[in-house]
Amino acid sequence: MTDWYKQSFGEDYLLVYKHRDFAGAYREVEAMTQWLQLPAGAEIFDLCCGMGRHSLALTDLGYQVTGMDLSEVLLREARIADVNEAVHWVHGDMRAIPMDKTFDAVVNLFTSFGYFDDMAENVQVLHVIERLLKPGGRFLIDYLNPEAVRRNLVPYSERIEGDITIKEYRRIEDGSVKKDIVMSEPPKEERRYSEQVKLYELSDFNHMLSSTSLEISAVYGDYAGSAYDHATSARLIMVGSRKE
Repeated sequence: MTDWYKQSFGEDYLLVYKHRDFAGAYREVEAMTQWLQLPAGAEIFDLCCGMGRHSLALTDLGYQVTGMDLSEVLLREARIADVNEAVHWVHGDMRAIPMDKTFDAVVNLFTSFGYFDDMAENVQVLHVIERLLKPGGRFLIDYLNPEAVRRNLVPYSERIEGDITIKEYRRIEDGSVKKDIVMSEPPKEERRYSEQVKLYELSDFNHMLSSTSLEISAVYGDYAGSAYDHATSARLIMVGSRKE
């Protein structure tokens, strides 16, 4: 599973996750901007921006946005969608952002955290968020709710997209939720990918954040603003700020 994220976010990822739409991103952005309470024109860093759905929605609301991702394929799609060239797109690793600039807010969305086996590397990402934020700057981390994952895990699913059969195998192992994706497109050879995300609880985040100047001020269970419930919430959405 070493460096699975370098292989998985390529051309086939666009097909596996084609159901992620811009309309959903706009609804989520409208909620998060209310929670972040940012002034008009604030500068926002979208850490692990993917195809840029949220970055572009944020620019439409009048914010200045920088979007960063490790995947050149996803950044290509983001640039194509950015017809007005409104977003500053950056290629980089979430553990070592290639810039010194600070921002009014940092957002990390669609469970783009917990990719690394070693907790120290995941904590390193939190230190990056800390470094990117101005004193008093706001952050939002949109993460999976571990208990919901455990309760609702679907071990196997299969679907067909055109001539391609996509099989997804899911399991919980070593404190992570893991997925193996097999794509069959005869007569070509099968293509295989893996994904994994740590099942961190809210208490784990509080522990990891204790080594930073970041503090959580509100926790939501979905983008409708429901209070977070460990047993039933769909998401674990944490909003907070860097100490002044």
